[in-house]
Amino acid sequence: MRKTIICFLLLGCAVFSRAQQVTLSPDQLKALTPEWKGERFPDGRPKVSDRMLERLKKVHLEEAWGILRNKGYQNQFEGDWMVQHPDSVMTGRVVTAQYLPMRPDFDKLIKETGKTEKRIGATNSWPIDVLKEGDIYVADSYGKIADGTLIGDNLGNAIYAKSKRGVIFYGSVRDVEGLDEINGFNSWTKGNDPSYIQQMMLGGINVPIRIGRATVLPGDAVLAKKYGVVFIPSHLLDSVVLQAEFISLRDQFGHQRLREGKYTPGQIDTQWTEEIKKDFLHWIDENSSKLPMTRQELDQYMKDRTW
Repeated sequence: MRKTIICFLLLGCAVFSRAQQVTLSPDQLKALTPEWKGERFPDGRPKVSDRMLERLKKVHLEEAWGILRNKGYQNQFEGDWMVQHPDSVMTGRVVTAQYLPMRPDFDKLIKETGKTEKRIGATNSWPIDVLKEGDIYVADSYGKIADGTLIGDNLGNAIYAKSKRGVIFYGSVRDVEGLDEINGFNSWTKGNDPSYIQQMMLGGINVPIRIGRATVLPGDAVLAKKYGVVFIPSHLLDSVVLQAEFISLRDQFGHQRLREGKYTPGQIDTQWTEEIKKDFLHWIDENSSKLPMTRQELDQYMKDRTW
């Protein structure tokens, strides 16, 4: 199993030469994401909680980025997107697709493999078939704009019907006006073009992909906003959300006390004294109804934190 995944990562072909499948198997996906200890989808992808995905919407991009960097994950952000509805926030679970410039022999192998798996239609519709509610279709189409449009409004409707989400494509889409008419659908792309997809082929579904500066795995959590996208490893989502929420609480407390003139900027911006810590805990008690997390989660977090 490990040899299959390592070969795939190095050569990009072991999935087909050894496993004879378009997507990684459930066992391969489990081996690819060993640090995730929670529930999984039947396809093997980590299934992060809906509750955490909802809370993630309020996390600032910079906070998520900074927390991940401090944990050693320095390549999880990509910016400079064309966002269909810039003021909307999208979170969800990643389904990946890899697209490549056309090579007839490899394309033939992909399509023959798809037939044995009873996949229907054009290859750019295959990733849509595996979507579940809460999934985000994330594709690397190597930044191709003209003749690189992965979807139009027909496939856009299919995506939203299955996932209730949108797409993140390192490439392009077509018929943006039609996509605009899909209530709730949103897209992060590198451009749009009226052309159809040509001289491109599917390389794999639910395989590791590169999205600009970021490495993305199936089952990652996504935080997509108008200023960029952060891809969060599934096993880090809970800690990223909780730490970001705690930072937000500290900031709210600090800003209020600065406005009141109780502390100086130097006192708030450096290591807090025991007096300030006690004041913060009292402030938490007074504002407990506004906490984004449960008090149990907060108490456990502060117990493990060195401030």
